[in-house]
Amino acid sequence: MRRVLPLAATVALLVLLVVGAGIAAADAPVAETAADCETEADNELVGCWNGTYHAEELDFDQADGLTESQLETLTHRSMARVEYVRERPFETDVPVETVTREEFRANGTGGENGGNGTASETEFDRWNDQVWEALFVVGADESSAEAIDTVFGGSVSGFYSPADDRIVLVVPEGEEVRVSESTLVHELTHAMQDQYHDLADSQYVGATQDSDLAVDGIVEGEAVYIEERYTDRCDTNWSCLPEPGSSAGGGGSPNIGILQTILQPYSDGPFYVEELIDDEGWSAVNETMNDPPNTTAEVIHREPDYETREIDYEDTAEGGWETYPGQGVNGAETAGEASMFVMFWYQSAGVQPRFDTGYEYAVLEPDRTPEENYNVHFRTDDRLQTRGAYNYAHPATAGWAGDELYPYRNDAGGTERDGYVWVAEWRTPTDARQFQATYRAMLEAHGAEHRDDGVREIESGDFRGAYGVERDGTTVTIVHAPEPAGVLELRPGIDLEPPENLDDGIDTGDGGDVDDDADVGDDGIGTDDGGGTDDGSETGSVDGDGPNAPDGDGSTDGRVPGFGVVVALVVLLSAAAVLGRRSRR
Repeated sequence: MRRVLPLAATVALLVLLVVGAGIAAADAPVAETAADCETEADNELVGCWNGTYHAEELDFDQADGLTESQLETLTHRSMARVEYVRERPFETDVPVETVTREEFRANGTGGENGGNGTASETEFDRWNDQVWEALFVVGADESSAEAIDTVFGGSVSGFYSPADDRIVLVVPEGEEVRVSESTLVHELTHAMQDQYHDLADSQYVGATQDSDLAVDGIVEGEAVYIEERYTDRCDTNWSCLPEPGSSAGGGGSPNIGILQTILQPYSDGPFYVEELIDDEGWSAVNETMNDPPNTTAEVIHREPDYETREIDYEDTAEGGWETYPGQGVNGAETAGEASMFVMFWYQSAGVQPRFDTGYEYAVLEPDRTPEENYNVHFRTDDRLQTRGAYNYAHPATAGWAGDELYPYRNDAGGTERDGYVWVAEWRTPTDARQFQATYRAMLEAHGAEHRDDGVREIESGDFRGAYGVERDGTTVTIVHAPEPAGVLELRPGIDLEPPENLDDGIDTGDGGDVDDDADVGDDGIGTDDGGGTDDGSETGSVDGDGPNAPDGDGSTDGRVPGFGVVVALVVLLSAAAVLGRRSRR
């Protein structure tokens, strides 16, 4: 898995596609003193590796860089420390190599995410462009593949490859080798996961963007949790090397919407893991690794038994519109709660000058300022020492119970036309109405005009085109096409409200629900909080200073879903693989 550092900071993101049936090394003997760790024969003791004790002080720093021998010694001590915190031994050595950021960009993200111009790549990119356009994160004139590659090319500080059983650390070009011991600990945790659970197993590759992020909730969550415990001991009784400066940067300004989507498992994951440990100890983490979460909602709200509802979708499109049966799951993507929250939040991210989005819209909470909307992402009581924590829970998306997003294409007459139908299911009618109202507010912020036939049209801009929004009980259906006629071709039976029937009630996030005369308890889905929000937190395994709230009341660090995972089960180099995912068959 990669470790992601928001913007300025370099993050070691390992995209581990984890699999397997982990076996806990119960009651493994622990090294009590340095005298217990003298040779490789002592490696079965927890807290020692190749003669290095977890509490040992090194006789070097990295002021002048690290030699190959010193990097090896540092790796051995870090392995001993991961063992000590995780309470189980490594099974084998973990090789650690370094590459420059230029080498990583040339051989890492580009090769992973495609872009070689083949027919298959071109089809996937066109399909995925519609996914990110539907999320109002990547505009109609932009390439989602390029945006994802930019995020990963400048934000990854290291990764673990389950295919090669090795760690690769990204270092600056032309400088002495200096590494982050914290990043090394993070990646070594992934190596240990691989040894016990086989991270190359298919169960660690979600079939959708949401399930990919959910799996990372446990995989990255554990790695960040271990990193946090490591930091605790550095502040008390361990001697630790100073952290080097960040080598991230270059390669263009990253899309903050993609970045914050990717970071969700790094932020919410460690709290999810902490709750598992508090309830049942490390055995609960092992069990969850063997049966990973399926939805980001599970991780955001820390509900392992979070219930969803299947969507029965029938393609009724006319006029030459076709889906992409070879992409996603039968042509569909599932965005999930985390991505949908970021969709609404991203519309206010332009208030932070470093994020050149151009959008300063109050969408999540329309009666508040764009700055206050931006700060919603940082409104959390949870804190991490090694990175910022973000909030991904809000009434507008907290009642999520499932969604399917179907990109469509229509090349009749030699002209390419693109569109999509997005069906979202909600726990209660009130939840559905809340989402519908917030979505319509987003359309209006981008200049949508509500036509007499019920279609909403944005004449210009990144998300220009026609939109139809329908709510039927707990189901919200969104249709997008280049022009109004296309909306009715894509979904001939859609029931659109004319302007005079509009009734948008939006919760401001203060704890009150949307006014709705619908029965809130008849959805058949169990929920402890009636669909209200939980306090979600931010990206878990990101280090550095992520997007800071304009008024200074929240700083965060930021992995990305919906990415083209070209290498299923091979070199999970980047979260980009999650965001720019390819079809898996």
